[in-house]
Amino acid sequence: MFKIAKATVAAPLMPGSLDLTHRSQDMLAQISISEAWAGEFSSGIIRLGDWSSMLHGLSAQECGLLSLLRCYDPKDRGHILALFEQATTLSSSFCFSTTIMMPNSLRQPVFCMGESSGVEEKFSGSMAGVFIFPRFKLEGANQTASRQQAQAS
Repeated sequence: MFKIAKATVAAPLMPGSLDLTHRSQDMLAQISISEAWAGEFSSGIIRLGDWSSMLHGLSAQECGLLSLLRCYDPKDRGHILALFEQATTLSSSFCFSTTIMMPNSLRQPVFCMGESSGVEEKFSGSMAGVFIFPRFKLEGANQTASRQQAQAS
């Protein structure tokens, strides 16, 4: 899945739509790990959280787009790069899903949703979003993020 849309066509927030009940938060934590990320166009740096950098197999929380792309399934990289390139030319919302190919042959699914803003201004603009890592094994994978790992932090 690779989607991009103009930011102005996104559904508006409805009153109470950001109010998650305790049960919703528990269910989200039971089935996934989610974490925010941000990127600045002027520097080209993407800032990941602790979980995102670890689950991407990266040693640092700051990286460039190409370092991030190298983590993903090779057949998806071109689509994801095109999506990010589009988002840097027009303020928009986007999403994609792929698999992280870890050095130890494990495969971690990941969903990414984000938006770009400030693109119309020369030499500026940024992106922000969230990674969602489902807690299930892929066929042929030995392990993925487990509930015990998330509870330990």
